[in-house]
Amino acid sequence: MKTIVAPERVDLGTVEQELYALVADLYPICRSITGDGVRETLQRLQRFVPLSVHEVPTGTPVFDWTVPPEWNIRDAYVKNSRGERVVDFQESNLHVVNYSVPVHEKMTLEELKPHLFTLPDNPEWIPYRTTYYKRSWGFCLRHRELLNLPEGEYDVCIESTLAEGHLTYGELFLPGEKPDEILVSTHVCHPSLANDNLSGVAVACFLAKHLSQSSRRYSYRFLFIPGTIGAITWLCINESGVSRIKHGLVLAGVGDAGPFSYKRSRRGNTDIDQAAAHVLRQFGQGVRVIDFSPYGYDERQYCSPGFNLPVGRLSRTLHGTFPEYHTSADNLSFVHPRSLAESFTACLSIFSVLERNRAYTNTNPKCEPQLGTRGLYRALGGSTDNASELAML
Repeated sequence: MKTIVAPERVDLGTVEQELYALVADLYPICRSITGDGVRETLQRLQRFVPLSVHEVPTGTPVFDWTVPPEWNIRDAYVKNSRGERVVDFQESNLHVVNYSVPVHEKMTLEELKPHLFTLPDNPEWIPYRTTYYKRSWGFCLRHRELLNLPEGEYDVCIESTLAEGHLTYGELFLPGEKPDEILVSTHVCHPSLANDNLSGVAVACFLAKHLSQSSRRYSYRFLFIPGTIGAITWLCINESGVSRIKHGLVLAGVGDAGPFSYKRSRRGNTDIDQAAAHVLRQFGQGVRVIDFSPYGYDERQYCSPGFNLPVGRLSRTLHGTFPEYHTSADNLSFVHPRSLAESFTACLSIFSVLERNRAYTNTNPKCEPQLGTRGLYRALGGSTDNASELAML
């Protein structure tokens, strides 16, 4: 195996194109917190790394939560009185509120409107909405399209299933010289949203591929999981082994053009927090290092009081602070190949700091060493000019 390649030796031109190509390949898939979209995504990642795929049955209790029914969808539409699809799942999987129950009814526009969601301030964008834990249904569309809907009868259809099934996640463990682990976690549950979070998925995948070909002092564990419920499920199943996690990174939103943001672990001053802050300072102006809060991505679960793991989060522009967040504008034009490659090299740099970090032990702590026998103490004593000896002592 080769040693971990210094980030400055990574061929950014090649890496950025490969990362972007993976984002583009995964972009059309309709994903959710369960279902075939997640399975297809993990199968495509297995072309690059040998992921183990785990299936956790519906109804499994995981701390205060329960693994939900599995959701899948084949088609969905709203047709006008002429039979034309005015809202079409085949055009964009964001058109359906994720986890919508099946429905096939005819209704008036007035009856339909409470189930329609738009963005009036951005009338050309489709919002992303979910209803994971409440049985409901709905459609998302451009506000311009909503304004153009005439009164009349509409044929409303969502061909989905909510049934006993499984929650699916991917995992890769790379053993190192020591059992202590570095955790890399990224969520795979969003449909056609490029930055949130296909950027994190692609960067994590290529980090796993790179590290699998490198010598490692630490062991590395990569998780490709549904947001929130996936992390909770993994922690519940693997509670006995989490003490081996000594450092961790959640990757989310690492492909946009904004500067880096790092969110500290709940402890606030762990090795991963210090290494990330040190590395990101080298990326210039605008870098933000923020304190932990119980809002965000899966660092909330890893850092919850009962675990309190040393896990931070790496992002670029903070989620919820840019208008494209959770909309159709988070598309393949919103992520940038160079930003993906920079995120990849930033992670490698952080891991490199951790791999080379040492705490040295004094093997002769009883009394001071005899410097004279080692040629480190002047032969003629009595002088008060002892600055060099004092420094060694």
